[in-house]
Amino acid sequence: MSCETYKHIFILSGQSNMSGRGGIIKYSETDQHWDGVIPPECQPHSSILRLNAHLCWELAREPLHADIDTRKVCGVGPGMPFANALRERVCGTLGLVPCAVGASAISEWARGTPLYMSMVKRVKVAVKKGGGEISALLWYQGESDTLTERDADAYKVKMEKFICDVRKDLHLPLLPIIQVALASGVNESYIEKVREAQLGIKLHNVLCVDAKGLKLNDDNIHLSTEAQIQLGQMMANVYLHNLNLPLS
Repeated sequence: MSCETYKHIFILSGQSNMSGRGGIIKYSETDQHWDGVIPPECQPHSSILRLNAHLCWELAREPLHADIDTRKVCGVGPGMPFANALRERVCGTLGLVPCAVGASAISEWARGTPLYMSMVKRVKVAVKKGGGEISALLWYQGESDTLTERDADAYKVKMEKFICDVRKDLHLPLLPIIQVALASGVNESYIEKVREAQLGIKLHNVLCVDAKGLKLNDDNIHLSTEAQIQLGQMMANVYLHNLNLPLS
């Protein structure tokens, strides 16, 4: 396969900070709007595609998850700044497969659940339609698991099982996974417990990017547009420099 037609496929999964709430203006619980601002780091490019809800490849543009995470208003996430940071360093096309759904707990991503099965199906279709290689899973989730101490205590075991199940079902035992350590949570009492679990996972080819300290929206849960750009670039840097992967 020539460089021009090679496709690097990246899975974008987790909950709302992966699907993106950057630029969301919240007037009330039922009245929210995206401000429509697309910074240069998030602009579409002919070499960046997304798999839409109808399982077809199309030009990727913000909001990447608009037809996937349909229960809430989506804005800017880390996917486009990640892809734009990579595109000049990799040979071929970048294929983004958005799968994240807001407010989803880790238990809702267990093997056999609707979210898990939908993600695996979308990834397999992504490879089938146009070929390419699944290059990595980008994962940002865990805010919903800060709700209770029991949820937080169970997170590490559930996340490790999720990783093993995804790798098995995609037949990729060394699939690179870049997860994000939380910047926020629904219950401040247990944010650090979940962060410790995320930072403590030592499985091979699993790396963690720390979002702590990144700017949040006024809701103190979701990353701002500026923060999402920073996060996407941080994840790209980890992919390029820490996984020792070929660039073509």
